[in-house]
Amino acid sequence: VSFSEKEEAVVSTQSTGERRITSPLMIPTSIEKIVEIDDHIGCAMSGLIADSRILIDHARVEAQNHWFTYNEKMSVESVTQSVSNLALSFGEYDRKSMSRPFGVAILTAGVDENGDSVLLHMDPSGTYLKYGAKAIGAGSEGAQATLEEQYHKSMTLDEGIKLCLNVLKQVMEEKISSTNIEVGICKKEDGQKPGKFHLMGKETIDGLLSAL
Repeated sequence: VSFSEKEEAVVSTQSTGERRITSPLMIPTSIEKIVEIDDHIGCAMSGLIADSRILIDHARVEAQNHWFTYNEKMSVESVTQSVSNLALSFGEYDRKSMSRPFGVAILTAGVDENGDSVLLHMDPSGTYLKYGAKAIGAGSEGAQATLEEQYHKSMTLDEGIKLCLNVLKQVMEEKISSTNIEVGICKKEDGQKPGKFHLMGKETIDGLLSAL
């Protein structure tokens, strides 16, 4: 579940529906569903995690190459387009043979150097669209319906985070907690361009959940 407003973007997620802890010996933090692509861009994925790693690594390389070449941060949409081009190259004769398309949907969120927040959804076909708020993965139909009812462009960052957490709370099979969800924020600080992406700490998420 993700949303964006004028100068901030938020991605919050459960892993494969939830961050399912199938064994008490499993380390929850080893299950990553939100990752940083560049300082100002984060993304959440749903689907085949092995496939997502290929696309994420490609996005990171493209973002760094752009920075080294042009001495500026790559825009969120340009990063998404580079990943889309890789996904769309399935079946091209001059590419290394791919047995199937990538089985992953991705939400890419960030704040560009012009200060605008951007949220883009790319489906497994490689097609991407810009959204104000978007849900993917298990339970996404109900989550998207709630977002369409409650999201508005004038939302503050705190309101958007609470909306994302409430949506996750409604669709999750297990009780929502800081162990089975992640929240990533890209926020432009005073005078800072572009925004800075970071993951929320466990204690911060616990505080937000207690206020729901």
